Amino acid sequence: MDLNSASSIVLQVLTQASSQDSTVLKPAEEQLKQWETQPGFYSVLLNIFTNHSLDVNVRWLAVLYFKNGIERYWRRVAPHALSEEEKSTLRVGLITNFNEPVNQIATQIAVLIAKVARLDCPKQWPELIPTLIESVKMQDDLRQHRALLTFYHVTKTLSSKRLASDRKLFQDLSSEIYSFACCLWNHHTDTFLEQVCKGDEPAAVNSLERTLLSLKVLRKLTVHGFLEPLHNAEVMGFLHAVFVRLKQFLECRRSIGAENVCRERLEKVIILFTKVLLDFLDQHPFSFIPLIQTSLEFAVSYVFTEAGDGIVFERFIVQCMRLIKMIVKNDSFKPSKNIEESKPETMNAHQIKTAFFTYPTLTEICRRLVTHYFLLSEEELAMWEEDPEGFAVEEIGGDSWKFSLRPCSEVLFIDIFHEYSQTLTPVLLDMVDKLQGPTHVEDLNALLIKETVYNAVGLAAYELFDSIDFDGWFQRQLLGELQIRHDRYKLLRRRVIWLIGQWVSVKFKSDLRPSLYEAILTLLQDQDLVVRIETATTLKLAVDDFEFRTEQFLPYLESIFTLIFQLLQQVTECDTKMQVLHVLSCVIERVNIQIRPFVGCLVQYLPLLWKQSEEHNMLRCAILTTLVHLVKGLGEECKNLYPFLLPVIQLSTDVSQPPHIYLLEDGLELWLVTLENSPAVTDELLHIFRNMSALLELGTENLRICFKIIEAYIFFASSEFLQIYAANLCNSFLELLKDINTEGQVQVLKVLENELMVNPEVGPQMFHALLPPVFRGILEGERYPVVMSTYLGILGRVLLQNTSCFSSLLCQMSQECNQEADQVLGSTIDMWVDRMDNITQPERRKLSALALLSLLPSDNSVIQDKFCGIINICVEGLHDVMTEDPETSTYKDCMLISSTDELQASESDEPPTEQDKRKRVLALRDPVHTVSLQQFAYEKLKAQQELMGEEGFRSLMETVDTEIAKQLQEFLQRI
Repeated sequence: MDLNSASSIVLQVLTQASSQDSTVLKPAEEQLKQWETQPGFYSVLLNIFTNHSLDVNVRWLAVLYFKNGIERYWRRVAPHALSEEEKSTLRVGLITNFNEPVNQIATQIAVLIAKVARLDCPKQWPELIPTLIESVKMQDDLRQHRALLTFYHVTKTLSSKRLASDRKLFQDLSSEIYSFACCLWNHHTDTFLEQVCKGDEPAAVNSLERTLLSLKVLRKLTVHGFLEPLHNAEVMGFLHAVFVRLKQFLECRRSIGAENVCRERLEKVIILFTKVLLDFLDQHPFSFIPLIQTSLEFAVSYVFTEAGDGIVFERFIVQCMRLIKMIVKNDSFKPSKNIEESKPETMNAHQIKTAFFTYPTLTEICRRLVTHYFLLSEEELAMWEEDPEGFAVEEIGGDSWKFSLRPCSEVLFIDIFHEYSQTLTPVLLDMVDKLQGPTHVEDLNALLIKETVYNAVGLAAYELFDSIDFDGWFQRQLLGELQIRHDRYKLLRRRVIWLIGQWVSVKFKSDLRPSLYEAILTLLQDQDLVVRIETATTLKLAVDDFEFRTEQFLPYLESIFTLIFQLLQQVTECDTKMQVLHVLSCVIERVNIQIRPFVGCLVQYLPLLWKQSEEHNMLRCAILTTLVHLVKGLGEECKNLYPFLLPVIQLSTDVSQPPHIYLLEDGLELWLVTLENSPAVTDELLHIFRNMSALLELGTENLRICFKIIEAYIFFASSEFLQIYAANLCNSFLELLKDINTEGQVQVLKVLENELMVNPEVGPQMFHALLPPVFRGILEGERYPVVMSTYLGILGRVLLQNTSCFSSLLCQMSQECNQEADQVLGSTIDMWVDRMDNITQPERRKLSALALLSLLPSDNSVIQDKFCGIINICVEGLHDVMTEDPETSTYKDCMLISSTDELQASESDEPPTEQDKRKRVLALRDPVHTVSLQQFAYEKLKAQQELMGEEGFRSLMETVDTEIAKQLQEFLQRI
C-alpha cells in the first residue's frame, strides 16, 4: 500500500466508517477489514491519527483499528503478520511525538504503545524506555504528561507478564529505572503541595495528575519489579515514605474546600497509596514485616481514634480496614501449632501483632466497630423508608464488603473476633448484658445501638458457642422483642430474626423450633417489607439445617408457604424474587411430597414469572431450580405441568438459543427429574430429545447428566425412543468414544449396557456399530480396569440374552482378526478369566458367571478346553452372591428379587420415583435378578454331563482345580 496514494483513500473510508448512516458505515467497515492484512495499512493509520488537523472521530477510529491490528498481526507467527521493516518504522513513529492534544486519543495511543512493548520490549525496542524517560524530563507540560501516561501503561503491561524470563526482564528494568521513578514522584508530589499552599489551583491540578501517574508507575515497579524487595533500600524507603505522604495528603484534603476541583483527584491519590500497601502485602508478606507496626498504628489511629475525626473519608476507611484485616489474617504471620516449625520471620511478625493488639486496643477497635461503624446511616434509614426492597437487596450483598463501609467493618469484626476471641468475648458479652429487656421505641439511638450489638452477636455466633445460652436468651428476651409491633421497633424485629438465623445451625434446641416457626409465621405478616424478606431468609436457614424435622414443621407449612408465595408476588426486584424463590425451593425440597396440596398457586404463577423474566437469566435460573424441587415434590403429578414445563426445558437446553449459556445446567437437571417422575411418555417429551445431539457435540462438563437423561429415556420408553433416535445416538457415541477420557468412555458404555439390559432383542441391532469396538477392546486386553469391566458387562449381556447376535459378532471379529471363530472365542474366554478381578460390581460378576455358563452344554472342543476357566468364574460368582440360611443349611442367591418384595426408598428416605418403579419392573425381567446362579450352574453342568456321559464329564471335571471343584460341589449339594 503506497502511503501517498493510499492515505487519502483510507482517510475517506475512515470518515465513512465514522458515519451514523448504516448504508455508508457497513461498506466502509468491510473495506477496512479487507485492508487489515495489506502491507503499509498501519503506517497509513499512524499518519492519520497523528495528524491533529483531522476530525477527532476519524483519528479515534484510526487508533482503534491500529490497536486491533497489533493484537492480530504484530506477532511474527501470526497469519498475515506485519513485516519487520514496517514494524520498525511504526515503532519509531509511535514515540516520535508525545503531543496528542485529545485526552481520550492520547490514552489509546499509550495503550497501543504498551501492547507493542509487551511483544517487543526490550529486545526489539530497546529505545522505548530511554525515550520515555527523556520525554518525561521535558518542561513542556503536554509532552511531559503524555510521556508519563505512556510510561505508566508500558510499566503496567510489562509487569503483568508471568513467564519467568519476562519477570526477570521486568525486574532488571525496575532496578534500572526505580531511582528515576522515585525522584519523579517526589518532585511532582512536592510541587503539588507547594502549589496548594500558594492557592494556585490550576497548577496544582496539573501537578496532582503527574503525581498520580508517577505513583501508578511506582506501584507496579514496587510490587512486581523485585524478587526480594526487603533487601532493596530504595523500595523500603519508598514504602516508609508512603505513610508520610499519606498524612500530608490527608491534611491537604482537610485544608481545601469540598468544592475544590482537586479534592476528588486527591482522594484517588490517597486511595492509590493504600493500594500500594495492600498489593505489596499480598505479594511480599515477609518483606512487609518491617511495615506491620507502622501500618497498624497508622490505620488504627485514623479509623479507631479521634485522630481521624474530620480527616478520613469512607473509601479511605474501607482501605484501612482491609489493611488491618489482611495483616490479621495473613497466614505468613501466623506461627505453626508446633512453634519450632515456624520461620523466624513468621515469629517476628506474630510478636509485632501480639505487642500491638493489646487488650485496650482490641477493646477500642471492637467497641468502635460495633457502636460506630455497624450503625445504620441516615442514608440507609432513609432508603429503608423510601425503597425498602432496594434496601433489602443492598443488604443481600455480594463483594460489597470490599468497597462499602458497613459490610467491610463487619468482615473486619469477624476476622478480629476469630483471631482474638478470648480477649473480645467478655467485651461483647458486657455490651449484651447492658441491653437486657425491651428498648423504648422513642429512643432511636438506643434502638440503633442494640441493633448493632445483636448484629455482632450474630456475626460471632461460632466463636460465642460456649459463652452464650442462646436457647435461654431466645426464650427470655428475643421472642418478646419480636412481638413488639411498633413501627420503629422494626429495626430490632428484623435484626432479631436475622440473629436467630445465624444461630439456628450453631446452637438451637430442637424443642424450640415450633416457637421459631410461630414467630416466622407472625413476622411474615409484618407490615414492613424488609422484616418479611429477612424472615424468609431465616426460614430458609432453619429448614435447610440438619436438625430440621418435617413433622415439627408440617402444622405451619400451609400458612408459611402461602405467605412466602405472597411475598414472591409482592417484590419487584430481580434479586429479591430470586432470594424468595430459593426459600420456596428449599421448603419444597425438605417437605417433599407433603407440599402437594399447597403448590397450586405457585404452579399457576410460575409461567407468568417466567414470561416476565425474559431479560433476567439469573432469575430464570432460580425458577428452574424451583421447578426441579417442585417436580420432585409432585412426583407423577408433574404431568399436569407439561404445558409450561416442557417448553421451559426445550428452551433451556437448546444450544442454538442464546439463553442456554445461563440456563443449560439447571435446565438439564429439570429435564432429568421430569423424566424420572413422569408416569408415561408423550410425543412432546420425545420431541425434546432433539436437543441432545448438539449437547453431546459440546462435550462439556454436562456430559454426565446428558448420559443420565439418555438412560432415563431408555428406561422410560425404549422402543419408541430407539425407533426415532437410535441411529443418531449411535453415531454420536462413536464420535464421543474417539476423543473422550476414560470416565467419559465408561459413561457412554454404561448407557449401551443399560439398553442391552432393557431391550436385549432389539438393542444389539440398534447399537450394533458400538459392539465390535467393545469386543475388540476385550481381545486387545483393555488396560483400564473400569473400562474392561464395562466391556465384559456388555458382552455378557449379548452372550446371555441374545445368542444369535453374539454368534454374528463372533463371526465378524474372526474375519477382522483373520482367525477361526472358535479361536476368537477361546481368546475371549481366556481374557475374561484373566480379567475377572477387574469386575468389582457384584451384578456384573454374576452376569459374567451366567454368561459363560450359558455356553454349556457344548461339545465344542474350545469350550471344553476352557471349561476350567468357566468353572472358576462360576465359583467366584457363587461366593459373591450366595448367602447361607442357618436354619435350613441351604444357600440362597441374594440378588434374586420377586414381585412381592417391597420397593425400597432411596438413601435419603425419599419416596420412589416413577423411574425407580420402571427400574423395578425391568429388574424383574433381568436374569441377574431372576435366575438363581446356583440352580443355573446345576442345570448347565447336569446337561453337560448328559451330553458327555459319566466318564467324559468326570474327565472334564478333572481339569478343574481340586479345591475349586470341592467348593462347587458344596454349593450345588445344598440347593
